[in-house]
Amino acid sequence: MYILIDKKMPGPIYKHIYEQIKSLILSRHLKAHTKLPSKRDLAKTLDVSLNTVINAFEQLLAEGYLYSIERQGYFVEGIPEYEFTHIKATKTIPENLREKLEDRTGWISLSHMSANTENFPFKLWQKCQGEVIEKYGDELSNMPHPQGPYLLRETIADLIRSTRGVVCAPEQIIIHSSSHILLEQFLVLQNSESSRFAMENPGYARYYNLFQQYRFDVQLLPVDGHGVKIDKIDEKCNFLLITPSHQFPTGVIMPISRRIECLNWALAREDRYIIEDDYDSEFKYKTDIIPSLHSFNFNEKVIYMGTFSKTMFPGLRISYMVLPVKLLEKYRSHFHGLIQSSNALATYTLHKFIQDGHYLRHVKKMNNHYEMIREKLIDQLTSHFNDQVHVSSVPAGLHFLAYFKTKLSYEAIEEKAKQLKLEVYTLRRFTLSPINETQNDVKGILIGFANIREQELVEAILRLKQCLSL
Repeated sequence: MYILIDKKMPGPIYKHIYEQIKSLILSRHLKAHTKLPSKRDLAKTLDVSLNTVINAFEQLLAEGYLYSIERQGYFVEGIPEYEFTHIKATKTIPENLREKLEDRTGWISLSHMSANTENFPFKLWQKCQGEVIEKYGDELSNMPHPQGPYLLRETIADLIRSTRGVVCAPEQIIIHSSSHILLEQFLVLQNSESSRFAMENPGYARYYNLFQQYRFDVQLLPVDGHGVKIDKIDEKCNFLLITPSHQFPTGVIMPISRRIECLNWALAREDRYIIEDDYDSEFKYKTDIIPSLHSFNFNEKVIYMGTFSKTMFPGLRISYMVLPVKLLEKYRSHFHGLIQSSNALATYTLHKFIQDGHYLRHVKKMNNHYEMIREKLIDQLTSHFNDQVHVSSVPAGLHFLAYFKTKLSYEAIEEKAKQLKLEVYTLRRFTLSPINETQNDVKGILIGFANIREQELVEAILRLKQCLSL
């Protein structure tokens, strides 16, 4: 066994011994079950310390290159030959999978998915986080409940009872990193042959894609000025996914008459449920907050979904779902071994942040900020586009729809927006059935205003005007 040690080489000496013995074993220069020199003999031969050789042998032993027999020494393990020579390895990432670090310099965002972090009280959040580390060290060192920490579920139950009229027990709340995954978990509990879903069109494309991935039949229901047209729902449907407090993406607020129609539909059959996605209902301008559909949930027919991505920031990754007791039993039976995905430190910090009153103060502050930005953005749109734009101005949420007169296609508008570094989404993204653009010179664009600075408003409108060639 020939090993060369140069003490001037960088790195620990035991690593050089380890590497060379490993190489000799893999190249078959050291045959299986060959006995190695004793640790003392090898240390003397190489003129190194005994501990250096021990460290090298122990690492080889741990990785399975050697085995030891008490009072006899170390031996080469019988390792099968790695037959890889006939396989052509993929050394480069294909072009379609290649990623680049995106440079966001110069971009302006009119995205509905963003949130304002400049006004978020991070110092208060850090203070709460420090207190959590001191107070809840034991809880952080253990796996949380599959549905999320009880403390936070209890806090959320109190919060949504007072702000959204959602009356539930903490046991009914399920916390996860996203509403998308919560809906996916719900789909796992359903039978694709006996369960049929209905949802709004236009609507949330990611949910629609999820239904398709799990091979569920989905009926697309049209939306009018009062929200989803429940009278068009197929008799076979037993689940209805809607956004009644701020329809996505049109922004329509469902009036009480249509809400009662939806609830009556659910009550007509035992297996019918409404899934209410209450994604940005905390923001309402000019009037009070609109109560949730769940606040009329006297017969446990509404599954409620909420998120902290809009009120705080998307990177927090905390959403929740409230299940009727009957469905909760089924959920716990299926997901009893689930590992909670949300960050435990973040969930306990959120509990503290809400308990100390910081959350509601922040929401109130941002409601005023977003109202100001929204009004100025609409003023800029109407002054720059005149009669070439119609703003569907519902005073709620963090986005609104604007319709522009233009002969450009949706694809051309989207491509120009990229070139001009304007993050914006067209109605094509949310229309879940084919669009015939040739018969319509009006294009809908979703205008999000959560992550745009006041000083960027004019530039955003000028870029949008260029996108539309107006």
